[in-house]
Amino acid sequence: MTRSREKIAIFLLAALLGLGGWKGLNALLDREAPTRSAPLTGDRDMTRKIKRTDREWKAVLTPEQYEVMRKCGTERPFTGRYNDFWEPGAYVCAGCGTPLFLSSAKYDHGTGWPSFTAPADESNLEYRDDYSLLVKRVEVRCAACGAHLGHVFDDGPQPTFLHFCVNSASLDFRPEARAPVPGKGQDAAAATRTATFAAGCFWGVEHQLGLAPGVVSTVVGYTGGKAADPTYEEVCAGRTGHAEAVQVTYDPAQVSYADLVRRFFSIHDPTQVNRQGPDRGSQYRSAIFYHDEAQRAEAREVMEELAASGKHKKRLATELVPASAFYRAEERHQKYYQKHGYACY
Repeated sequence: MTRSREKIAIFLLAALLGLGGWKGLNALLDREAPTRSAPLTGDRDMTRKIKRTDREWKAVLTPEQYEVMRKCGTERPFTGRYNDFWEPGAYVCAGCGTPLFLSSAKYDHGTGWPSFTAPADESNLEYRDDYSLLVKRVEVRCAACGAHLGHVFDDGPQPTFLHFCVNSASLDFRPEARAPVPGKGQDAAAATRTATFAAGCFWGVEHQLGLAPGVVSTVVGYTGGKAADPTYEEVCAGRTGHAEAVQVTYDPAQVSYADLVRRFFSIHDPTQVNRQGPDRGSQYRSAIFYHDEAQRAEAREVMEELAASGKHKKRLATELVPASAFYRAEERHQKYYQKHGYACY
């Protein structure tokens, strides 16, 4: 009887130790893996530049992007939009726009996910040890916002022999004419100019203006009124005097301001007063907010050119006014078309 009790006690002790060990292993696997250096480079400590709450990420990302980028999910193979995609340009982080990979480094690994042999800029990536499948893998993240991108393996082609296996959901694509140049951010920024337009609901306007060759970036916001730091709800209520607007950063070496103004007129009806389509109110007015006298002169010339063409039977209702304070709209409105696949026009 005594030996039987000893056996039971030993069994219970072994079970307890085993449970403790399993929990310890789980704790080890579930904890945030330490930042590690990129292959073939020395250790470094990456400091994230962009921080948002979980609620904010859910507001700016699609459900699939959120699952992949913030929860380390994986899209099904051969389903991502960039798996069989070979246009020249650059792939940037879908969460913050940081340049990640160039099309020149993309190749078909045959696994069903976009594959690259090297990053556009090593400093824009960070690496972590990943034991989630009980074997060591190297996870790749965006160094600027911490978004999960995929993993890197050593079964790639020459000369790097690296295989960056990345989820399409973590990427946005910039065509070659608008691709950011790694390592030349300050020089590129110095060569760009700013233009501001209002043409109705800013979701669709941003998308259409962003398609113009030479446009580097776009942001939606509110301008033309007197209220400071307005919210979307306040602007929509018509109490602020602001218009829903799009601020465009463009490269004048690739597109002229006059051509941007022409594109602006081509994407909406400039004869409507305080409305576009079903959207009514001064917040949906047609307006050009010029940033200097040269822009004012070019915009005036294009407006006279359009009026003389006879394209519109009514007079243009577009305002031509000096640019004033521009208030960036909430994150849920930025790149709305890219996130949801539709927008009002």
